[in-house]
Amino acid sequence: MRKILPISLVIVTLVLVAAIVSSISRTKTVDWAESFNERSNKPYGTSILYKELPKLFKDYKVRTVYHQPDSYLSAHSADMYGEFIAEGSYIIIGNSDYLTDSSSNELLHFTSSGNTLFISDYSFPQKILDTLNIELKFIENKKDSISSLSLKGIGIDAIKIDKNIGDYYFSDFNKENYTVLGHSKIDYKHVNFLKIPFGAGTIYLHTEPKAFTNYNLLKENRYQYTEGVLSYLPENDIFFDSFTKLQTPYYADVEKDSNLKWFLEQQAFRWAWYTALIFGVLFMIFNAKRRQRIIKIITPLQNTSVAFVKTVSNLYFETKDHKNLIDKKTTYFLEKIRTDFHLNTSKLDDEFIEKLAAKSGKKNEEVNGLINYISWLKTEHEVDEAQLIKLNKLIEAFNSK
Repeated sequence: MRKILPISLVIVTLVLVAAIVSSISRTKTVDWAESFNERSNKPYGTSILYKELPKLFKDYKVRTVYHQPDSYLSAHSADMYGEFIAEGSYIIIGNSDYLTDSSSNELLHFTSSGNTLFISDYSFPQKILDTLNIELKFIENKKDSISSLSLKGIGIDAIKIDKNIGDYYFSDFNKENYTVLGHSKIDYKHVNFLKIPFGAGTIYLHTEPKAFTNYNLLKENRYQYTEGVLSYLPENDIFFDSFTKLQTPYYADVEKDSNLKWFLEQQAFRWAWYTALIFGVLFMIFNAKRRQRIIKIITPLQNTSVAFVKTVSNLYFETKDHKNLIDKKTTYFLEKIRTDFHLNTSKLDDEFIEKLAAKSGKKNEEVNGLINYISWLKTEHEVDEAQLIKLNKLIEAFNSK
């Protein structure tokens, strides 16, 4: 046993030195390919959006479609025999050029029957463009790689998108019947988001799919733009298109490869894995002798919720950033209204007040005072503590039974 120990230590030392040298010499690269794959955690995958969809559309099903729309939608229509009839919003993020004319026609029929079609891509199938009489153009970003995005009607403006060589935009469309919902800006503003009535349904076309990727959802406040775009979709079932991603070799790797294989392909992780195995074998060799199990002392978990709340409240009290706190309380309150009462909070007008009063069981005067006060606070650049306290009292009064 004493002779084995020095040899084992030499082996472990050599493995550790090799692992350190290989990790130092290894250059880490990032894959910036725009796959828009809902299972990809790379910068331009959409795994975060895909995981958040069930939370954004509570009480509704999110189905992933791995087939051409013509076969999937026709199979789940009133004329065919399926387990259900497809009704809701059909979402395509990137790579929409795979759509055949037959699939485009089926999507248009699906929309005209009272459903919603949402496509975010740099370009769209020619069949859809011709049917809607829309033209696209491209503007190159010659100064830098940054575009500025904005949405109309919901107070989202100047959200930056970087690593952008240029923008596609709608250069010609029916300005009388189509509604402009958003713009992108390189040198000047151009339309990048349209709402199009089609039959009994609605089509939404958007030309910046990178806004839905992991990189931009985790970057600064850009998630607000994505939330704003999706807020235009009605509250119903979601059909998330994944047919084009299924056809790519990358997707096949995601489906078939194990997590361990991915780790072993990373040189630093591979050496760490082998080192752990060697240490595990050595541990079993030198600890083969029976030992009494150590009795662990389990410390009861502490409830730190109150301490956390005190810390956060002290932070806001010291900074006196009342405007920031008002914005957060307003955002949380409106999100609660959308979740609890299924109301669109993009326009806080008299119609919205009447609907909220009817659904909440509150008096019109109480709801009117709260909503008008929130609308007034949004226009103010500077607020004081008294206005924050008043808003808090109004919200608490509304939430009380």
